[in-house]
Amino acid sequence: MIPNQWYVLLESRQVKSKPVGVTRLGEKMVFWRDGTGRVSCLRDRCPHRGVELSRGKVADGHIQCPFHGFEFDPSGRAVLIPANGRNAPAPKALRAQAYPTHEAHGFVWVWWGDDPPGDLEPPRFFDDIDGSFAYRTVRDPWRAHYSRVIENQLDVVHLPFIHRTTIGRGGRTVVDGPAMEWVDDDKFYVYVYNRADDGTPPRRAAELPIPHPSGFRLEFIFPNLWENHISPDVRLVAAFVPVDAGHTLLYLRFYQRFLTVPVLRDLVTWAAMPFNLRVAHEDRRVVETHQPPISGLRIGEKMIPGDRPVVEYRRRREALIEAARRAKAGAGQPQEETAAES
Repeated sequence: MIPNQWYVLLESRQVKSKPVGVTRLGEKMVFWRDGTGRVSCLRDRCPHRGVELSRGKVADGHIQCPFHGFEFDPSGRAVLIPANGRNAPAPKALRAQAYPTHEAHGFVWVWWGDDPPGDLEPPRFFDDIDGSFAYRTVRDPWRAHYSRVIENQLDVVHLPFIHRTTIGRGGRTVVDGPAMEWVDDDKFYVYVYNRADDGTPPRRAAELPIPHPSGFRLEFIFPNLWENHISPDVRLVAAFVPVDAGHTLLYLRFYQRFLTVPVLRDLVTWAAMPFNLRVAHEDRRVVETHQPPISGLRIGEKMIPGDRPVVEYRRRREALIEAARRAKAGAGQPQEETAAES
């Protein structure tokens, strides 16, 4: 995984009144809401005796360990050790690993990295989605590294083969471009110009209009958010949530605003999901067979011009991993070889 990034890890509705223990980014984490409703996250391990905090409960906005009743605030600081008496201060060294969190758009983000900066900016979302949209989410497990699941959604070459009876109908096997536009260092658009093979060679990206005349585009925000801008009133959004090196949870959302009547709009978002899942599962059966399982720039794959979005993703991902590695070395912290491989 890429260190020092905001990752979408949960939906807001998954965190209620009780602690929620999950595995994310290869680590056990516990989420809970304090007395104000704010979501907090700690490593799911009590620093006292190593049991899972998620087996405990929420007490006065803190998370209480089920074993000996120790309580920890959202910063990970121990605020109560019952065995020492309620007025005894807890040792400063008794801290659980805490993760900065942010909640917006029905998602919960976690900052995963080393020593978040004091001026840490909140994570980004898609500028073209606002409160006028209704949406529904499904969570779909994949036995694949999250980088491979992301690349699948940036791959425009596979459409007429994997999805020949769904979104790839029409036999548009020739890939013109595709055209790409980097909005900034961590956000880009992909414009798809696939067509049927009429014997003419593919057009180069420089020959294609940007943006696409239809308004259609794919959008990716590092490290794990993707959007299919289908029309002014329809979007498909995916959060590729890393569980561990071999598993990903795909949080798939369908957004629409062409129907605004409350009951009908919810019915439409619900009715759209079986088809969206069908398309995702057409991909999943193939993506789960990738070898090697983790993406990278130098893994022996022979790329073609139509793979440009995948290559660009890999270049930026590798640059971000290397930047985090250098920052860690500059801070005098020991480097972990697994950071660039997971």
